[in-house]
Amino acid sequence: MTQLEIMGAAAKKASRFLMNAGSRKDEALLAIAKALRENSAAIIAANDIDIENGKASGLTESLLDRLRLDEGRIEGMATGVAEVAALPDPIGKILDGRTLKNGLKIEKVTVPMGVIGIIYEARPNVTSDAAALCLKAGSAVILRGGKEAINSNRAIMDTMRAAIKTVGFPEDCIALVQDTTRQSATELMQLTDYLDVLIPRGGAGLIKSVVANAKVPVIETGVGNCHVYVDASADVEMAKNIVFNAKTSRPSVCNAIETVLVHKDIAEKALPEIKAALDTKNVEIRGCEKTREILGDSVIAATEDDYAREFLDYILAIKVVYSLDAAIEHIAAYSTGHSESIVTSDYAAAEKFTACVDSAAVYVNASTRFTDGGEFGLGAEIGISTQKLHARGPMGLNELTSMKFIIKGSGQIR
Repeated sequence: MTQLEIMGAAAKKASRFLMNAGSRKDEALLAIAKALRENSAAIIAANDIDIENGKASGLTESLLDRLRLDEGRIEGMATGVAEVAALPDPIGKILDGRTLKNGLKIEKVTVPMGVIGIIYEARPNVTSDAAALCLKAGSAVILRGGKEAINSNRAIMDTMRAAIKTVGFPEDCIALVQDTTRQSATELMQLTDYLDVLIPRGGAGLIKSVVANAKVPVIETGVGNCHVYVDASADVEMAKNIVFNAKTSRPSVCNAIETVLVHKDIAEKALPEIKAALDTKNVEIRGCEKTREILGDSVIAATEDDYAREFLDYILAIKVVYSLDAAIEHIAAYSTGHSESIVTSDYAAAEKFTACVDSAAVYVNASTRFTDGGEFGLGAEIGISTQKLHARGPMGLNELTSMKFIIKGSGQIR
Protein backbone atom coordinates (compact mmCIF):
# COMPACT_ATOMS: atom_id res chain seq x y z
CA MET A 1 0.00 0.00 0.00
CA THR A 2 1.11 3.54 -0.64
CA GLN A 3 1.37 6.06 2.20
CA LEU A 4 -1.89 7.66 1.10
CA GLU A 5 -3.65 4.30 0.97
CA ILE A 6 -2.46 3.59 4.52
CA MET A 7 -3.76 7.02 5.55
CA GLY A 8 -7.07 6.32 3.78
CA ALA A 9 -7.52 2.97 5.52
CA ALA A 10 -6.83 4.57 8.90
CA ALA A 11 -9.31 7.36 8.15
CA LYS A 12 -11.96 4.83 7.11
CA LYS A 13 -11.53 3.01 10.42
CA ALA A 14 -11.69 6.29 12.35
CA SER A 15 -14.88 7.25 10.48
CA ARG A 16 -16.61 4.21 11.97
CA PHE A 17 -15.73 5.51 15.45
CA LEU A 18 -17.16 8.92 14.59
CA MET A 19 -20.48 7.44 13.43
CA ASN A 20 -21.43 6.84 17.05
CA ALA A 21 -19.45 9.57 18.81
CA GLY A 22 -22.50 11.74 19.52
CA SER A 23 -21.93 14.65 21.89
CA ARG A 24 -18.37 13.52 22.53
CA LYS A 25 -17.49 15.29 19.30
CA ASP A 26 -17.98 18.61 21.09
CA GLU A 27 -15.51 17.56 23.78
CA ALA A 28 -12.93 16.86 21.10
CA LEU A 29 -13.56 20.21 19.40
CA LEU A 30 -13.19 22.16 22.63
CA ALA A 31 -9.93 20.31 23.27
CA ILE A 32 -8.73 21.46 19.84
CA ALA A 33 -9.70 25.08 20.54
CA LYS A 34 -7.84 25.02 23.85
CA ALA A 35 -4.75 23.44 22.27
CA LEU A 36 -4.62 25.99 19.44
CA ARG A 37 -4.50 28.80 21.98
CA GLU A 38 -1.90 27.07 24.13
CA ASN A 39 0.34 26.26 21.16
CA SER A 40 0.01 29.58 19.31
CA ALA A 41 3.69 30.44 19.72
CA ALA A 42 4.82 27.19 18.08
CA ILE A 43 2.29 27.62 15.28
CA ILE A 44 3.43 31.19 14.61
CA ALA A 45 7.07 30.08 14.60
CA ALA A 46 6.25 27.49 11.95
CA ASN A 47 4.25 30.10 10.02
CA ASP A 48 7.21 32.48 10.08
CA ILE A 49 9.19 29.90 8.13
CA ASP A 50 6.43 29.69 5.52
CA ILE A 51 6.24 33.48 5.25
CA GLU A 52 10.00 33.78 4.69
CA ASN A 53 9.91 30.99 2.11
CA GLY A 54 6.96 32.71 0.43
CA LYS A 55 8.79 36.01 0.19
CA ALA A 56 11.84 34.26 -1.24
CA SER A 57 9.72 32.51 -3.87
CA GLY A 58 8.03 35.77 -4.91
CA LEU A 59 4.51 35.36 -3.49
CA THR A 60 2.41 38.51 -3.90
CA GLU A 61 1.41 40.51 -0.84
CA SER A 62 -2.19 39.32 -1.20
CA LEU A 63 -1.05 35.67 -1.13
CA LEU A 64 1.24 36.37 1.81
CA ASP A 65 -1.77 37.87 3.58
CA ARG A 66 -3.66 34.61 3.06
CA LEU A 67 -0.70 32.70 4.44
CA ARG A 68 0.13 34.87 7.44
CA LEU A 69 -0.84 33.87 11.02
CA ASP A 70 -0.60 35.95 14.18
CA GLU A 71 -2.09 35.77 17.67
CA GLY A 72 -5.31 37.38 16.46
CA ARG A 73 -5.81 34.95 13.59
CA ILE A 74 -5.04 31.92 15.74
CA GLU A 75 -7.51 33.18 18.32
CA GLY A 76 -9.98 33.46 15.46
CA MET A 77 -9.25 29.87 14.47
CA ALA A 78 -9.76 28.66 18.05
CA THR A 79 -12.96 30.66 18.40
CA GLY A 80 -14.21 29.22 15.12
CA VAL A 81 -13.63 25.66 16.35
CA ALA A 82 -15.44 26.42 19.62
CA GLU A 83 -18.34 27.93 17.68
CA VAL A 84 -18.64 24.73 15.64
CA ALA A 85 -18.80 22.77 18.90
CA ALA A 86 -21.72 24.97 20.00
CA LEU A 87 -23.74 24.30 16.86
CA PRO A 88 -26.49 21.65 16.85
CA ASP A 89 -25.35 18.19 15.83
CA PRO A 90 -26.26 17.74 12.15
CA ILE A 91 -26.29 13.94 12.45
CA GLY A 92 -29.46 11.97 13.19
CA LYS A 93 -31.92 14.65 12.08
CA ILE A 94 -35.19 13.21 10.79
CA LEU A 95 -35.75 14.85 7.42
CA ASP A 96 -38.92 13.00 6.56
CA GLY A 97 -41.05 10.20 7.96
CA ARG A 98 -44.18 8.24 7.09
CA THR A 99 -46.00 4.97 7.73
CA LEU A 100 -46.91 2.94 4.67
CA LYS A 101 -50.17 1.05 4.19
CA ASN A 102 -48.35 -2.19 4.98
CA GLY A 103 -47.27 -0.83 8.38
CA LEU A 104 -43.63 -0.16 7.52
CA LYS A 105 -42.36 2.99 9.24
CA ILE A 106 -39.85 4.90 7.12
CA GLU A 107 -37.58 7.71 8.26
CA LYS A 108 -35.05 9.65 6.21
CA VAL A 109 -32.23 10.73 8.52
CA THR A 110 -28.94 12.62 8.18
CA VAL A 111 -25.75 10.59 8.42
CA PRO A 112 -21.99 11.29 8.06
CA MET A 113 -20.44 11.21 4.61
CA GLY A 114 -17.65 8.93 5.86
CA VAL A 115 -14.21 10.14 4.79
CA ILE A 116 -13.84 13.59 3.24
CA GLY A 117 -10.76 14.70 1.34
CA ILE A 118 -9.93 18.39 1.04
CA ILE A 119 -7.26 19.88 -1.25
CA TYR A 120 -6.50 23.53 -0.56
CA GLU A 121 -3.83 26.18 -1.00
CA ALA A 122 -2.06 28.83 1.08
CA ARG A 123 -4.57 29.46 3.87
CA PRO A 124 -3.52 27.55 7.02
CA ASN A 125 -6.70 28.55 8.87
CA VAL A 126 -8.50 26.13 6.52
CA THR A 127 -6.70 23.31 8.33
CA SER A 128 -8.55 23.92 11.59
CA ASP A 129 -11.81 25.07 9.98
CA ALA A 130 -12.08 21.98 7.79
CA ALA A 131 -11.05 19.56 10.53
CA ALA A 132 -13.60 21.02 12.94
CA LEU A 133 -16.48 20.96 10.49
CA CYS A 134 -15.80 17.43 9.28
CA LEU A 135 -15.39 16.12 12.82
CA LYS A 136 -18.64 17.75 13.97
CA ALA A 137 -20.38 16.29 10.90
CA GLY A 138 -19.16 12.85 11.97
CA SER A 139 -16.68 12.31 9.14
CA ALA A 140 -12.96 11.66 9.14
CA VAL A 141 -10.97 14.04 6.98
CA ILE A 142 -7.73 13.87 5.00
CA LEU A 143 -6.32 17.34 4.33
CA ARG A 144 -3.83 18.16 1.61
CA GLY A 145 -2.59 21.75 1.79
CA GLY A 146 -0.20 23.58 -0.49
CA LYS A 147 3.55 23.65 -0.18
CA GLU A 148 3.46 27.36 0.75
CA ALA A 149 1.84 26.55 4.11
CA ILE A 150 3.27 23.12 4.89
CA ASN A 151 5.09 24.11 8.08
CA SER A 152 2.06 25.96 9.43
CA ASN A 153 -0.27 23.10 8.51
CA ARG A 154 1.97 20.52 10.18
CA ALA A 155 2.08 22.54 13.41
CA ILE A 156 -1.69 23.00 13.41
CA MET A 157 -2.37 19.34 12.60
CA ASP A 158 0.06 18.06 15.23
CA THR A 159 -1.68 20.28 17.77
CA MET A 160 -5.15 19.04 16.81
CA ARG A 161 -4.27 15.34 16.69
CA ALA A 162 -2.67 15.51 20.10
CA ALA A 163 -5.74 17.33 21.45
CA ILE A 164 -8.34 14.81 20.29
CA LYS A 165 -6.19 11.94 21.53
CA THR A 166 -6.44 13.34 25.09
CA VAL A 167 -10.22 12.85 25.01
CA GLY A 168 -10.11 9.33 23.60
CA PHE A 169 -10.55 9.99 19.88
CA PRO A 170 -8.44 8.21 17.27
CA GLU A 171 -5.83 10.61 15.91
CA ASP A 172 -6.72 9.46 12.40
CA CYS A 173 -10.09 11.23 12.57
CA ILE A 174 -8.05 14.11 11.14
CA ALA A 175 -4.91 13.74 9.03
CA LEU A 176 -2.60 15.81 6.85
CA VAL A 177 -0.87 14.66 3.67
CA GLN A 178 2.79 15.51 4.28
CA ASP A 179 3.82 15.24 0.63
CA THR A 180 2.99 18.46 -1.25
CA THR A 181 4.04 17.27 -4.71
CA ARG A 182 1.58 17.11 -7.60
CA GLN A 183 1.76 13.33 -7.37
CA SER A 184 0.17 13.30 -3.91
CA ALA A 185 -2.66 15.54 -5.09
CA THR A 186 -3.33 13.28 -8.08
CA GLU A 187 -3.31 10.17 -5.90
CA LEU A 188 -5.74 11.75 -3.45
CA MET A 189 -8.08 12.61 -6.33
CA GLN A 190 -8.17 8.90 -7.23
CA LEU A 191 -8.43 7.38 -3.73
CA THR A 192 -11.81 5.85 -4.50
CA ASP A 193 -11.49 2.94 -2.05
CA TYR A 194 -11.32 5.30 0.91
CA LEU A 195 -12.66 8.80 0.09
CA ASP A 196 -16.41 9.40 -0.16
CA VAL A 197 -16.12 12.97 -1.42
CA LEU A 198 -13.36 15.42 -2.39
CA ILE A 199 -13.59 19.19 -1.92
CA PRO A 200 -11.04 21.52 -3.59
CA ARG A 201 -10.62 24.93 -2.00
CA GLY A 202 -8.36 27.41 -3.76
CA GLY A 203 -7.72 29.17 -7.04
CA ALA A 204 -9.11 28.49 -10.47
CA GLY A 205 -6.17 26.30 -11.51
CA LEU A 206 -6.51 23.98 -8.53
CA ILE A 207 -10.27 23.61 -8.86
CA LYS A 208 -10.09 23.02 -12.62
CA SER A 209 -7.44 20.33 -12.10
CA VAL A 210 -9.46 18.53 -9.44
CA VAL A 211 -12.70 18.61 -11.45
CA ALA A 212 -10.88 17.33 -14.56
CA ASN A 213 -8.82 14.58 -12.91
CA ALA A 214 -10.68 13.30 -9.85
CA LYS A 215 -12.29 9.87 -9.79
CA VAL A 216 -13.73 10.60 -6.34
CA PRO A 217 -17.01 12.61 -6.36
CA VAL A 218 -16.16 16.35 -6.19
CA ILE A 219 -17.94 19.36 -4.73
CA GLU A 220 -16.67 22.36 -6.70
CA THR A 221 -15.97 25.48 -4.64
CA GLY A 222 -14.42 28.82 -4.49
CA VAL A 223 -13.46 30.71 -7.64
CA GLY A 224 -15.00 34.16 -7.25
CA ASN A 225 -15.25 36.44 -10.28
CA CYS A 226 -17.83 38.57 -8.44
CA HIS A 227 -19.64 41.69 -9.69
CA VAL A 228 -21.37 44.83 -8.48
CA TYR A 229 -23.85 46.41 -10.87
CA VAL A 230 -24.62 50.09 -10.22
CA ASP A 231 -28.09 50.64 -11.63
CA ALA A 232 -29.37 53.91 -13.12
CA SER A 233 -31.42 54.55 -9.97
CA ALA A 234 -28.61 53.79 -7.50
CA ASP A 235 -27.74 56.02 -4.57
CA VAL A 236 -24.22 57.10 -5.54
CA GLU A 237 -22.93 57.29 -1.96
CA MET A 238 -24.23 53.79 -1.27
CA ALA A 239 -22.73 52.47 -4.50
CA LYS A 240 -19.35 54.02 -3.69
CA ASN A 241 -19.31 52.47 -0.21
CA ILE A 242 -20.38 49.04 -1.42
CA VAL A 243 -17.81 48.95 -4.24
CA PHE A 244 -15.06 50.19 -1.92
CA ASN A 245 -15.83 47.58 0.72
CA ALA A 246 -16.34 44.72 -1.72
CA LYS A 247 -13.00 45.40 -3.45
CA THR A 248 -10.66 46.67 -0.75
CA SER A 249 -11.65 45.24 2.64
CA ARG A 250 -9.77 42.03 1.74
CA PRO A 251 -9.08 41.68 -1.97
CA SER A 252 -7.41 38.28 -1.68
CA VAL A 253 -10.62 36.38 -0.81
CA CYS A 254 -13.16 34.80 -3.14
CA ASN A 255 -16.09 37.04 -2.14
CA ALA A 256 -14.24 40.23 -3.12
CA ILE A 257 -15.46 41.80 -6.37
CA GLU A 258 -13.42 41.85 -9.55
CA THR A 259 -15.71 43.84 -11.88
CA VAL A 260 -18.05 46.81 -11.50
CA LEU A 261 -20.76 47.40 -14.10
CA VAL A 262 -22.23 50.92 -14.20
CA HIS A 263 -25.36 52.00 -16.04
CA LYS A 264 -24.64 54.69 -18.66
CA ASP A 265 -27.23 57.08 -17.17
CA ILE A 266 -25.37 57.31 -13.85
CA ALA A 267 -21.79 56.66 -15.00
CA GLU A 268 -20.62 60.28 -15.23
CA LYS A 269 -21.85 60.97 -11.71
CA ALA A 270 -20.94 57.67 -10.03
CA LEU A 271 -17.59 56.75 -11.57
CA PRO A 272 -15.58 59.76 -10.28
CA GLU A 273 -16.94 59.16 -6.77
CA ILE A 274 -16.08 55.46 -6.93
CA LYS A 275 -12.60 56.15 -8.31
CA ALA A 276 -11.87 58.74 -5.60
CA ALA A 277 -12.58 56.13 -2.93
CA LEU A 278 -10.57 53.42 -4.69
CA ASP A 279 -7.64 55.79 -5.12
CA THR A 280 -7.21 55.89 -1.33
CA LYS A 281 -6.20 52.23 -1.59
CA ASN A 282 -4.26 52.64 -4.85
CA VAL A 283 -6.60 50.32 -6.71
CA GLU A 284 -5.60 49.84 -10.35
CA ILE A 285 -8.61 50.34 -12.61
CA ARG A 286 -8.97 48.62 -15.98
CA GLY A 287 -11.90 50.10 -17.85
CA CYS A 288 -13.84 50.10 -21.08
CA GLU A 289 -13.60 52.97 -23.56
CA LYS A 290 -16.48 54.87 -21.93
CA THR A 291 -14.95 54.44 -18.48
CA ARG A 292 -11.65 55.85 -19.72
CA GLU A 293 -13.48 58.72 -21.39
CA ILE A 294 -15.03 59.65 -18.03
CA LEU A 295 -12.08 58.92 -15.73
CA GLY A 296 -9.13 59.72 -17.93
CA ASP A 297 -5.96 58.03 -19.12
CA SER A 298 -4.97 56.87 -15.62
CA VAL A 299 -7.41 54.03 -16.28
CA ILE A 300 -5.84 51.14 -18.18
CA ALA A 301 -7.75 49.88 -21.21
CA ALA A 302 -9.55 46.68 -20.22
CA THR A 303 -9.28 43.51 -22.26
CA GLU A 304 -11.75 40.65 -22.49
CA ASP A 305 -9.41 38.67 -20.25
CA ASP A 306 -9.69 41.34 -17.54
CA TYR A 307 -13.44 40.78 -17.29
CA ALA A 308 -12.89 37.03 -16.90
CA ARG A 309 -10.12 37.22 -14.28
CA GLU A 310 -10.16 36.70 -10.55
CA PHE A 311 -7.47 39.28 -9.69
CA LEU A 312 -7.36 38.64 -5.90
CA ASP A 313 -5.52 41.95 -5.69
CA TYR A 314 -6.03 45.72 -5.71
CA ILE A 315 -7.12 45.60 -9.36
CA LEU A 316 -10.66 46.24 -10.57
CA ALA A 317 -12.29 46.01 -14.00
CA ILE A 318 -15.04 48.53 -14.79
CA LYS A 319 -17.49 48.55 -17.68
CA VAL A 320 -20.27 50.99 -18.55
CA VAL A 321 -23.39 49.12 -19.69
CA TYR A 322 -26.46 50.45 -21.45
CA SER A 323 -29.18 48.55 -19.61
CA LEU A 324 -29.98 46.17 -16.77
CA ASP A 325 -30.27 43.39 -19.36
CA ALA A 326 -26.74 44.14 -20.58
CA ALA A 327 -25.43 43.87 -17.03
CA ILE A 328 -27.18 40.53 -16.55
CA GLU A 329 -25.78 39.28 -19.88
CA HIS A 330 -22.25 40.35 -18.91
CA ILE A 331 -22.50 38.53 -15.58
CA ALA A 332 -23.84 35.42 -17.32
CA ALA A 333 -20.86 35.50 -19.69
CA TYR A 334 -18.07 36.08 -17.16
CA SER A 335 -19.27 35.16 -13.65
CA THR A 336 -18.08 32.02 -11.90
CA GLY A 337 -21.43 31.72 -10.11
CA HIS A 338 -20.22 32.95 -6.73
CA SER A 339 -21.65 36.34 -5.63
CA GLU A 340 -23.16 39.32 -7.43
CA SER A 341 -24.77 42.54 -6.19
CA ILE A 342 -27.06 45.23 -7.60
CA VAL A 343 -27.17 48.74 -6.17
CA THR A 344 -30.57 50.21 -7.01
CA SER A 345 -33.63 52.01 -5.67
CA ASP A 346 -35.82 50.43 -8.35
CA TYR A 347 -37.79 47.49 -6.91
CA ALA A 348 -38.51 46.00 -10.34
CA ALA A 349 -34.81 46.13 -11.27
CA ALA A 350 -33.87 44.40 -8.03
CA GLU A 351 -36.46 41.68 -8.59
CA LYS A 352 -35.29 41.05 -12.15
CA PHE A 353 -31.63 40.97 -11.13
CA THR A 354 -32.20 38.45 -8.32
CA ALA A 355 -34.38 36.29 -10.58
CA CYS A 356 -32.10 36.29 -13.62
CA VAL A 357 -28.59 36.25 -12.14
CA ASP A 358 -27.64 32.60 -11.65
CA SER A 359 -25.09 32.72 -8.82
CA ALA A 360 -24.96 31.13 -5.40
CA ALA A 361 -25.46 34.47 -3.61
CA VAL A 362 -27.25 37.47 -5.15
CA TYR A 363 -27.40 40.75 -3.21
CA VAL A 364 -29.49 43.89 -3.35
CA ASN A 365 -27.81 47.01 -1.94
CA ALA A 366 -25.13 45.15 0.01
CA SER A 367 -21.50 44.09 -0.34
CA THR A 368 -20.60 40.66 -1.68
CA ARG A 369 -18.17 40.30 1.23
CA PHE A 370 -20.99 38.81 3.32
CA THR A 371 -20.89 35.51 1.41
CA ASP A 372 -19.44 33.54 4.27
CA GLY A 373 -20.68 30.74 6.50
CA GLY A 374 -20.11 32.73 9.67
CA GLU A 375 -21.81 35.85 8.32
CA PHE A 376 -24.78 33.75 7.19
CA GLY A 377 -25.11 32.24 10.67
CA LEU A 378 -23.90 28.79 9.57
CA GLY A 379 -20.73 28.78 11.68
CA ALA A 380 -17.40 28.05 10.03
CA GLU A 381 -17.57 26.94 6.42
CA ILE A 382 -15.76 24.39 4.33
CA GLY A 383 -15.97 26.65 1.28
CA ILE A 384 -18.41 28.35 -1.08
CA SER A 385 -19.95 25.87 -3.48
CA THR A 386 -20.44 27.32 -6.97
CA GLN A 387 -22.18 24.22 -8.33
CA LYS A 388 -25.77 23.07 -7.87
CA LEU A 389 -25.36 19.47 -6.67
CA HIS A 390 -25.37 18.61 -3.82
CA ALA A 391 -24.70 21.94 -2.10
CA ARG A 392 -24.64 25.58 -3.19
CA GLY A 393 -23.27 28.69 -1.48
CA PRO A 394 -21.55 28.62 1.93
CA MET A 395 -21.10 25.00 2.96
CA GLY A 396 -21.62 24.54 6.66
CA LEU A 397 -22.38 21.47 8.71
CA ASN A 398 -25.64 20.49 7.04
CA GLU A 399 -23.95 20.43 3.63
CA LEU A 400 -21.36 17.96 4.95
CA THR A 401 -23.92 15.26 5.64
CA SER A 402 -25.61 12.61 3.56
CA MET A 403 -28.80 10.75 4.37
CA LYS A 404 -30.17 7.24 4.61
CA PHE A 405 -33.56 5.59 5.01
CA ILE A 406 -34.32 3.65 8.17
CA ILE A 407 -37.27 1.28 7.82
CA LYS A 408 -38.88 -0.43 10.81
CA GLY A 409 -41.31 -3.27 10.40
CA SER A 410 -43.05 -6.06 12.26
CA GLY A 411 -42.31 -9.00 9.97
CA GLN A 412 -43.54 -7.60 6.64
CA ILE A 413 -42.46 -9.43 3.49
CA ARG A 414 -42.97 -8.59 -0.17
